[in-house]
Amino acid sequence: MSDAATDPVRHALWLDAMEQLLRPCLPPALAPHCKLGNVTGGKLVFIVDSPVWHAKLRLAAPELINLARSVGFAATEVVAKTTTAPFQRPPPAGLAVKPMSEAARNALKAALASLDDPTSDDSDSVGSTGGNKPLPEHRGGRAKR
Repeated sequence: MSDAATDPVRHALWLDAMEQLLRPCLPPALAPHCKLGNVTGGKLVFIVDSPVWHAKLRLAAPELINLARSVGFAATEVVAKTTTAPFQRPPPAGLAVKPMSEAARNALKAALASLDDPTSDDSDSVGSTGGNKPLPEHRGGRAKR
C-alpha cells in the first residue's frame, strides 16, 4: 500500500478512525444523524441528514474542536453539510432476527396447510366448524356469503 492509488484508502481509514474518536462526544440524539465527511485544513466537515441536526451540530462544535485538539489535530472550525437523504445504518446487534424454533416452524406449516385445504374434516383444529360445512374463504378479504 505504498503507491499513490492507495492514498484515498488511507485517507478513508484515517477519517473512520477520527470519526470513532469524535462520535462519543456527539449528543446521543445527534450521533445517528451525523457522520464525519472530511477533514481539510483545520476544518472538521460533518454531513447531517436534516437542517435540525445541522443546528444541533453547531451547538456541539466547541466540544468537538477541543477533542480534536486533544488528540493532536489542529482543528479550528466545524462545518456541517446537509444531505437530502437519511443515513442508512445497520440495525443494532440486539435487534437481530432470531431463528424460528422447530415447534414454531411446524405450527406455522400446519396453519398454512389448513389454509390450503378448507374442506379438511379435522375436528381438532382451531376454527373447525365441527361438521361437514366448509369454512368461509378469507383470502380475498371478506368471507363469501
